Amino acid sequence: MRLFKLLLPLLVLLLVRVAPAHAALDPAVLQPLAADDYDAKLAVIGKLVDIGGPDALRVLKALSDDALAVAGGRIVVIDGERVVDAATGVEIKPAPEDSDGITINNYVRRRLDDALARLRLFAPERATRLAAARDLLDHVAADMAPLLGRALATETDPQIKALLALADAQASLKNPDAAIRLAAVKTLARSSDPSVVHLLAALEDPKTEPDERVRLEAGASLRAVKSRLAFADNVGRVFSGLSLASILLLAAMGLAITYGVMGVINMAHGELLMVGAYSAYATQTLFARFFPGAQDAYLVAAVPVAFFVAAAVGMAMERTVIRWLYGRPLETLLATWGLSLFLIQSARVIFGAQNVEVSNPRWMSGGIQLFADVTLPWNRIVIIGFSLFVLLLVWVLMNKTRLGMFVRAVTQNRAMAGCVGVPTGRIDTLAFGLGAGIAGLGGVALSQLSNVGPDMGQGYIVDSFMVVVLGGVGQLAGAAWAALGLGVASKFLEGWLGAVISKILVLAFIIVFIQKRPQGLFALKGRFVDN
Repeated sequence: MRLFKLLLPLLVLLLVRVAPAHAALDPAVLQPLAADDYDAKLAVIGKLVDIGGPDALRVLKALSDDALAVAGGRIVVIDGERVVDAATGVEIKPAPEDSDGITINNYVRRRLDDALARLRLFAPERATRLAAARDLLDHVAADMAPLLGRALATETDPQIKALLALADAQASLKNPDAAIRLAAVKTLARSSDPSVVHLLAALEDPKTEPDERVRLEAGASLRAVKSRLAFADNVGRVFSGLSLASILLLAAMGLAITYGVMGVINMAHGELLMVGAYSAYATQTLFARFFPGAQDAYLVAAVPVAFFVAAAVGMAMERTVIRWLYGRPLETLLATWGLSLFLIQSARVIFGAQNVEVSNPRWMSGGIQLFADVTLPWNRIVIIGFSLFVLLLVWVLMNKTRLGMFVRAVTQNRAMAGCVGVPTGRIDTLAFGLGAGIAGLGGVALSQLSNVGPDMGQGYIVDSFMVVVLGGVGQLAGAAWAALGLGVASKFLEGWLGAVISKILVLAFIIVFIQKRPQGLFALKGRFVDN
């Protein structure tokens, strides 16, 4: 007896380990699928939904994929060369020679899709449950309420739970009990899904909803949902404006330095963005060929590559062309425009005329979902943080280093700086290289948002000059605030008036502003002399 007591727990554990997790389906339940009666097939589908489990899901999926057949008097699943018993999931050997496929009409297929969606709500994979919850929102029926209640009770993921609560409320709206409908309307008031607006708006009509309390509550819930959607829309616009501002800041920061130091209107500055973007593309290609296991790290390597390549191109432009045209603004304007055409054509010869794709690393994929229709992508979040980091580095360089002191001295008074020993010619070259390198970093950021092409920089040159002029020549703080203001304002105006009208209004505002305050938002401090 003592030995039996000792062995009993081991026997129980062994039985638990070898026992099946669930009972196999009864073949008799599946047999009506072989008949021509579609109502009988619908009844089988309903029973399988009630039974649940992986076997029921397997049978319904096979029916949806037209892989269910009748062979040897039983229901089987045709899986390539294999024939599997639909009830038990055991392969039949030898495989029956003849089988007759089970067909369904469109009505049965629609009900089958609903059944599959319902069963997938209890799948172990999160992605499967999420997709099933989203599918159910498109065709919620009143009889789904018990199933959705069970799914809500067992679901732990917050995103899926919110979708299930929305679907459960939609199902309850079709309940004949007015109290249940009233509770569902109150639940929908907490939703941020745009589809809820149409549901609640329909309930305000007495022809749709006979109960006055439900209609009044639907109106209050509708106002709450619209207010939440408007807030979500504004949050999305602000984020889009911040994203645009980060690109404008990177594009204009270098231009603020070169324009402030040398007074050169560099029409090729947009092409320096393009040089940085193509540097990122070349780095991605090299990593894909020589370091495929570290492909996600290519973007980190592309940052210094783009900076030094764009800086080298900028210094070459200053040494060969721009240096000989100081004090001649019209000739400089035409020369830099010619350089921009040269860089565009060079990119076409080297990389081709077609746009190329620079993919996001996996750690920049996805985003943060704040509301049902507002998601903050990781690539834009990283770019905003990157632009702020570059701004911090440039501020440290300009205010805490010897090179920065020389650049500020030349910006304020070139003649006096030269008199006290500042090598103005060398500072011109280094400042132009620094500005071009920052533009190259902007190209890396831009490559993560859109395709890279020879003409990609031309759309940013005008906006960059607007940021520099609005912020104040040579002022990093002014460039940052101007980029932020223009980016956010442009996105709000685009949402209200369209892209073309918003661009015209922004340009008109800058013209009027410069007429009233020619020095921009932030004026340079120091002593000036007229040359």
